[in-house]
Amino acid sequence: MITSKKIINYLDLLYPDAHCELLYNKDYELLIATVLSAQCTDKRVNVVTKELFSKYDLQGLAEADLKEIEAIIRPVGSFTKKAYYLKSIAQDLIQNYQGTVPNNRDYLESLPGVGRKTCNVVLSNLYDIPTIAVDTHVNRVSKRLKLALDNDSVLKVENKLMAFFPKKNWSRIHHQLVLFGRYKCKSLNPNCGDCQFQKECKFYKEKR
Repeated sequence: MITSKKIINYLDLLYPDAHCELLYNKDYELLIATVLSAQCTDKRVNVVTKELFSKYDLQGLAEADLKEIEAIIRPVGSFTKKAYYLKSIAQDLIQNYQGTVPNNRDYLESLPGVGRKTCNVVLSNLYDIPTIAVDTHVNRVSKRLKLALDNDSVLKVENKLMAFFPKKNWSRIHHQLVLFGRYKCKSLNPNCGDCQFQKECKFYKEKR
């Protein structure tokens, strides 16, 4: 079985400056960008949010016509639903928290379009709360390295990762696992050739 130390050491070597690749300048911009990133790449979200945030501040978004929001965010997919989420989130933040994103998990997860993964990303990056957000990349890598079972839910994967890695490493390892899954341990045609996890990787063994 692979050790947490081996994973941490290798990911520190590959991604010493790992960070969230979503672009934002304000707290609510990160929340909105993370909501938009569901089933979409960060690269595409960054293109969309550049236009969105240049046109609307939070108050403007709360008052904007849904069709106008939809037209901007169409490239991220599920744009009708996501436009409703963005407008509702903006209105809720203004009404309940004077337009700021609070350090309040229960409240954040009550917002439309905000699940546990999104909440973990926001709390980790805005408030330095130790979390591991399990997206498609983290989920895939965890199962290939046998840190979780193939049929484990994302919540179960998250709990197993938190038990496996030291708490002080949670937020950092999250970003590193995302980057590792996005650029090296890809869903299709992963770059296995020089990977230090070959001996422990389920995918590599099956591929061979």
